[in-house]
Amino acid sequence: MPYIEDFLELRERVRDGIAAVLGTPPDLVALSESTTRGCQIVVAGLGLRAGDEVVTTSEEHFGLTGSLHASGAHVVVVDPDEDALLAAVTPRTRLIAVSHVLWTTGRRLDLTRLRRPDGPPLLVDGAQSAGAIPVDLAGADFYTVSAQKWLCGPEPTGALFVRDPDRLRIAMPGFLAYESYELDGSFVPREGARHFDSGWIGAAALAGLEAALGVHPEGQYEAAAKATARCRELLEPLAEVVTPPGHATMVSFHPPGDPTELVATLAQRGVVVRELPGRNLVRASCGWWTSDEDLRRLVDGIASL
Repeated sequence: MPYIEDFLELRERVRDGIAAVLGTPPDLVALSESTTRGCQIVVAGLGLRAGDEVVTTSEEHFGLTGSLHASGAHVVVVDPDEDALLAAVTPRTRLIAVSHVLWTTGRRLDLTRLRRPDGPPLLVDGAQSAGAIPVDLAGADFYTVSAQKWLCGPEPTGALFVRDPDRLRIAMPGFLAYESYELDGSFVPREGARHFDSGWIGAAALAGLEAALGVHPEGQYEAAAKATARCRELLEPLAEVVTPPGHATMVSFHPPGDPTELVATLAQRGVVVRELPGRNLVRASCGWWTSDEDLRRLVDGIASL
């Protein structure tokens, strides 16, 4: 059937494209619907249970922490600091699970410090990093991607890097994760990380992601970093910026007034920022597409309140 053949070829081209972004062979990349799904695949595959421990930070998204809690393992929550994470590891620790870039403050964690040869594996939520900053997988055993964010793809698209696919149990087999199967459900898995492919990503979404991957310009990371630095420069006289300089492409700040009101006011001016509920924080995201005019509209809107 030509459609099926074309569809499967499209999946492999998308896999190749995401692998290029991550700097890894395609055989180590599974296609999934989101970062959340990638986290679920890993946590389920590790078979975590009561008596096990997982170490994470107080600044993680529910897409990661929800899976950790549901596993039944004891979740140890520490400050988002490399030393604090390592100090929390005990002989019962089965996993360290963190974001590469924290969705709250935009701080980037040093993955190479967290992954030790004799330590537990490292699961990384890459929702705010893949496509925003250069990714070095040297520190990660598992790395998730939400392609609808910084890769500019449609929903639902994403991916999961698995350093050693044969060492993670297949606990959530997807429809395209097998070579063949029997009536009782037993199956022969596909080679490499392909046997973790999950869900059903439609052809339209895959085509949209392939197109998005094809328009990212040379120098995109440098352009995004420049826009982020300029955003900090313009915001600092008006608000308390909490994002460390030079970390990623988000700038989070305590607004001079009510954050909900600020977000609504900026939206009327064509500026989309996000309030982080319960934290008195507003987050501005800067990409390679962000212009100085965009940033001027942001700060003018804040100054007008």
